[in-house]
Amino acid sequence: MELSGRAIQHVIHPTAACSSTDDFDPQEPPSTPSSTTSWDESLLNPKNRIDSLELPRYPLFRVDGCTGLGTQFYIVPLFFPAVPPVRADVFIPETQPAILREQLDLDVAFHTKDAARLSHLGISRYVVRALHYWVKAEFEDLAAFEKYYRTIPFGSRLVIDNLSFDMQKSTIRVFTNHNLERQLLSLTALTQLWGADFPFPQAIDFYEVEVIKILHDSVCLARIRGDLFIFKALTSGAKYLYHELKTLCTLGSHPNVIARPIHVVTKMCSFGGKRAVTGFTTFFHPNGSLRDILPLLRIHNQLERAQQFKWAIQLTAALEHLRFTSRTYYPDLRLDNIVLSESWEIVMVDFEQRGVWCEFAAPEVNALEYIYLVATEEDADPEIRERYTDILKQFVPNFEALEKMEYTNPPDGYNVPWLALSCEEQEAAEVYMLGRVLWCIFEGVSGPQRAAVWQSYPWESHLEFPQFSRTPPEMRGLIERCTHGRRDTLSSIVTRSGSRLVIKGLDPQTYGPREVREAAQNFWEKELEAAREFLAMRAERKQQGTWEGNHYGRPSLKDVLAELKKYQGLTSRDT
Repeated sequence: MELSGRAIQHVIHPTAACSSTDDFDPQEPPSTPSSTTSWDESLLNPKNRIDSLELPRYPLFRVDGCTGLGTQFYIVPLFFPAVPPVRADVFIPETQPAILREQLDLDVAFHTKDAARLSHLGISRYVVRALHYWVKAEFEDLAAFEKYYRTIPFGSRLVIDNLSFDMQKSTIRVFTNHNLERQLLSLTALTQLWGADFPFPQAIDFYEVEVIKILHDSVCLARIRGDLFIFKALTSGAKYLYHELKTLCTLGSHPNVIARPIHVVTKMCSFGGKRAVTGFTTFFHPNGSLRDILPLLRIHNQLERAQQFKWAIQLTAALEHLRFTSRTYYPDLRLDNIVLSESWEIVMVDFEQRGVWCEFAAPEVNALEYIYLVATEEDADPEIRERYTDILKQFVPNFEALEKMEYTNPPDGYNVPWLALSCEEQEAAEVYMLGRVLWCIFEGVSGPQRAAVWQSYPWESHLEFPQFSRTPPEMRGLIERCTHGRRDTLSSIVTRSGSRLVIKGLDPQTYGPREVREAAQNFWEKELEAAREFLAMRAERKQQGTWEGNHYGRPSLKDVLAELKKYQGLTSRDT
């Protein structure tokens, strides 16, 4: 089954258990032409081939990355003296003919995010060429486009309406994001929410920020007054950005947690005549994330045991600091959010508190997450949505108010499943995620899955959690205890093979998309039933006063830290 947006509702999300089969087309076109393909549909027919995917000799744009399931591309103009962080990304319609998807590698783009691999895909080259032709055709000269680009609202979209085989016939429309500007708040408005004594960083103007490279959908490497910084901003909505800014400005200092922001970046908005906060800056850590570093060190036999224990201890100590000193929760624990300083020390980043995908999260978090996803799925049957909404309101009565796009200054953020947990439950869930990250550190892999659906890595894992290969014996027991209660995930049934969804253990030639969907539907029906039963049991025991927050008996963060230090001491004596 192809990787596309329809796979989310029908396969990847728990909504697969509730979605209707009426809008599911099982007749997926073949990915490669066959002997029975008609001339009108054949790649041999010149009308079915893209005119060219060669880059212009002097391209006007560069693609730095991709998100949004292969439909959103970060572009950087190459002819500006200094590119402001306008973040006018390119969007393409999700639904495309199979013959065009194949030539543009759209299935690959679904899970490929980094610039190096994206640059080899047809869609990346198509975007560069289409933008090149558009600017040449629609603007008097390059200076006119630059002037226009600098004046459009932050987060506006460049939408390629129709991907044509002759890309000069493709039309590009600009959608100015005035809705985002309406959500943005001024320093005065934030001060009224956070208090007159709130420790805001230094304010600088938006146009002082020069984009060097877009690293993520919300993160740019930027130059400000000659120095390099990370610029964080969100084009999808401001509420998570403001929550993170408030959190980072009030966290207690810790050497392994990102330092408080250096600047808040403000911009005069074309809508409403206000100077609003669009983002903030933090320190740039050039060594990158553990996700990319671990497999490189392993491949080159440079992953040292002492270094692994040092990172494990630093990470656990940082989590303990966040929980017991800063009194906050950290639901985003994965290798992407752990970077290394110049001296190769752990630094935890990303405090939006949105959470990780269910393949990484603790089962008690997933039980709530599954209910939440169905309750908020717009395309789900209204009766089913109402049923799951009623369940969710038992745990977070005001969750619907948190769904609004406007920032309302909630004290603990917008993560509904985590807001339903007690402090003890949150710590146990953090320990679960920590166990999976420790497994990655000691195995030297990018993630706990061999072929994650949402994202592929330059160096894919050769193992699947909880298999062990390089982890020392004493650590294996600790990781097992940290991940008590784990359940099978969708990848145990339906996984990604290359750029397609397949049923694990079966020959892809013996089934089609309908069978993939049915396998996923059966899995999610059982998981939703288990989630409902778990939450009902939890509610009953809470009412009886017999509920234990650490339901699965995992070690505490303090216990994990003590064991790591003990094993570190044993390792140092052995060497």
